[in-house]
Amino acid sequence: MRTKLRKLADGSVLDKTFRAGEKFRPVRTESRKMQYLYDSGDAAVFMDNNDYEQIEIPTDAVGEAMEWLLPNADVEILFVDEKPSDVQLPGAIDMKVATTEPGVKGDTASGGGSKPATLESGVAVHVPLFIEEGEVVRIDTRSREYISRA
Repeated sequence: MRTKLRKLADGSVLDKTFRAGEKFRPVRTESRKMQYLYDSGDAAVFMDNNDYEQIEIPTDAVGEAMEWLLPNADVEILFVDEKPSDVQLPGAIDMKVATTEPGVKGDTASGGGSKPATLESGVAVHVPLFIEEGEVVRIDTRSREYISRA
């Protein structure tokens, strides 16, 4: 069996071939609900909602998930062998539109078209022409596409 494996430590990808009957060491995975507190520069700080323990995860390990996180947001943290390894975002997130150009008179909800907008976390997305600054919109975190008003 040919596989592509990603190292959790540095994110590198390995091509590996395994023979039938080859054994692996068991890996213990666990997902915990935690609250994002702040970015300390080189690490993101999260707090366990149950025992208030704080952990730091290097920002390069968290990757693109940091773009979607606002302080005090609840997220799922994936632990592999008791070590935090990844932030699991929901499929859709509700965020306020921080800046966008005003819509042109005559644009309606069914008018089609889109314009660039910057969300409160700093992520740039395209929204329909009728969306104004300050509105809360639902965005798909995987495709970065507008879903609906929240």
